[in-house]
Amino acid sequence: MQIQGKVVVVTGGANGIGRALCQRFAKEGAKAVVVSDIDKDQGAQVAKEIGPASAFIPCNVAKEAEAQALVEETTRKFGQVDIFCSNAGIGVAGGPEAPDIDWQRSWEVNVMAHVYTARAVLPQMLARKEGYLVQTISAAGLLTQIGSAPYAVTKHAALGFAEWLAITYGDQGVRVSALCPQGVRTNMLLKAEFAGGAFLLQGALEPEQVAGDVVKAMAEEKFLILPHPEAAKYFQNKANDYDRWLRGMRKLLASTEVLNPKG
Repeated sequence: MQIQGKVVVVTGGANGIGRALCQRFAKEGAKAVVVSDIDKDQGAQVAKEIGPASAFIPCNVAKEAEAQALVEETTRKFGQVDIFCSNAGIGVAGGPEAPDIDWQRSWEVNVMAHVYTARAVLPQMLARKEGYLVQTISAAGLLTQIGSAPYAVTKHAALGFAEWLAITYGDQGVRVSALCPQGVRTNMLLKAEFAGGAFLLQGALEPEQVAGDVVKAMAEEKFLILPHPEAAKYFQNKANDYDRWLRGMRKLLASTEVLNPKG
């Protein structure tokens, strides 16, 4: 799918990858770019930077009523939604001992937000037999995330949902892409919002590069978007010899604990 002339919605659009996606879609000639985020001030600023072919609609995508309202308001303003980028996500630290509230919040934002937005936008896409869902997941959905069980588990679930959507609706005109980068220079990584991510800084990409990879993949209608090509190799290694891959991840864990000792 080409971006020119399309109506695009990006959740989590106020910062990081979301902001870069909004700016790139505008540059590609989108008819309208709807910036959506819980950060009203920054989200409105991004829309202002883009110009008249944009709008800001606040939304907490972890709440189904707000996700539905986002789609309805966009459709009212611009006629339809051609591309929906479900991009919002969070990261928290810990394993099984992480507080229930962190597990629940991770589930709501990293998984159910994808479900709610798909539920809201799919009917019109299926009626037209055309539409595109871009879901920002993470290489953690293919591999795992050292230091954060809630992140690793929910990103695996998000990837499973994206796969299901692609299989179920791919022959009905709805395309799906799963964006799975490793480290990206966003607040989540730079502010170390969860432990175990510091080792990703060395190879971290700028959000603008990731946005460019998304546009290219959409033109080719590719499902898996890997801004870090090495992630494909790691994923293949995991499939070829799971036990060996697990041993390698334990070594990586040990090295990160040496670099970032506990206590």
